[in-house]
Amino acid sequence: MFSTLQVITTVVLGVMVGVEFAVPAFINPMVNSLPEDAGQLARAFGGRRGGKVMPFWYFGSLGLVTIWAVAGWDRDGTGLVVASGVLLIVSVIMSIALLVPINNRTKNWTPENRPADWKEQMRRWDRWHHGRIAVIVASFACLVAALV
Repeated sequence: MFSTLQVITTVVLGVMVGVEFAVPAFINPMVNSLPEDAGQLARAFGGRRGGKVMPFWYFGSLGLVTIWAVAGWDRDGTGLVVASGVLLIVSVIMSIALLVPINNRTKNWTPENRPADWKEQMRRWDRWHHGRIAVIVASFACLVAALV
């Protein structure tokens, strides 16, 4: 049963890291190359979709890591699992404090109602997102290291 928990937790967190990495590596470059206002509309759509899904994914991953840490408290690698959880907490704090406020503004923008500095706000979100990716990659690395 414990092995199943480890596999599920690793897969859930690993897929989340992959999705978050895909945003700046693949999705945003494609979206930014769209003609005229299509890129901004696509990012607004992504903000609405991500705003619905990602909270469950982040908190779900944190919950799974917490269960792993508690259930495996007397096992080797628990310190790494705890470190993974702490890093996930940092990523959630970053999300709530830095990324969500920008996302909440941008997700309903259209070419008619977006502010003059909309591109700068998108770049700011991108910079914070890069930092969050670094944190969740480190979290995932700790989790994988705990397996070995």
